[in-house]
Amino acid sequence: MSSRGSRPPQRRGQKRAKPPRAARAARTPRSGSKGGPFAEEKPQRIMRRRPERSKVREDEAEDNFAAVHDPDGVRLQKVLAQAGVASRRVCEDLISEGRVEVDGHTVVEPGVRIDPKSAAVRVDGVRLQLDVAQRYYMFNKPTGVVTTMSDPQGRPCIDDHLTVELKQVRLVHVGRLDRETEGLLLLTNDGELAHRLTHPSYEVPKTYLVEIEGSVPKSLGRTLQAGITLDDGPIAVDSYVFRGAAGRRSLVEITLHSGRNRIVRRIFDHVGHPVTRLVRTAIGDITIGDQPQGSVRELGRHELGHLLDLTEQAPAPRDDEEVAR
Repeated sequence: MSSRGSRPPQRRGQKRAKPPRAARAARTPRSGSKGGPFAEEKPQRIMRRRPERSKVREDEAEDNFAAVHDPDGVRLQKVLAQAGVASRRVCEDLISEGRVEVDGHTVVEPGVRIDPKSAAVRVDGVRLQLDVAQRYYMFNKPTGVVTTMSDPQGRPCIDDHLTVELKQVRLVHVGRLDRETEGLLLLTNDGELAHRLTHPSYEVPKTYLVEIEGSVPKSLGRTLQAGITLDDGPIAVDSYVFRGAAGRRSLVEITLHSGRNRIVRRIFDHVGHPVTRLVRTAIGDITIGDQPQGSVRELGRHELGHLLDLTEQAPAPRDDEEVAR
């Protein structure tokens, strides 16, 4: 009889399971190459749709029409077509099928008119940006690039990675990444959305892969989620995942909504595990995927809809509200 704690007998022909390999440092693909640790998410992935609604009753359709109709507005199918959804005829079919919402009301009558400047329109649950002049891009920032559109000191900056066409759009960066931090940085000419994404009251979550020095204790995640106190006040991460270790370095993934300056580096300095490499991989559900470093791509419609939903309504301001960077 085997003693307690001994391994069960191995059956003939059964292979012994190999121990899991240690994780390597976070790496995004270099310019011109593909792959990388974030390739599980395609760059323009389709966001998860809301459950399909049942057919709208006739009386409900009339109430919805009255709730959103603006006699001085623009026909809904024209608004959808101008937003690039589809041809006007196809947009009429989308409306008739009950797949279009205006300010939360399902509209099935193509004759409805709306004000594109104020109405919130969704198709299959995805929020649309109706102002076609607004542009949105994702930049995979390499290390060594400063987060400015131009730099008087001649250091590498965002402008160095923009085409002539994009330079004419007058883009601004949404928030900041310090010079040695890599990864996802949004660029846009939509000042209102940029303000909302960086304002602390909207609590937009950001995810980072963090390579740190030393072997981390199992209790570190609980400590960071419970909260620690830095020089400028308390801070807690929203989530923490240990991704593995290689040699004297460990790899963890954290999500937090704070925009305080160099907050991730200061958190791990405080717990005795200085950061050796830092990559921002996501803002909300929008991920960097396998986009090469130094490249810029336009956001897909589903990604943009997610950003609009993420900043649609801010919670009540807090007394300890910090300035986002």
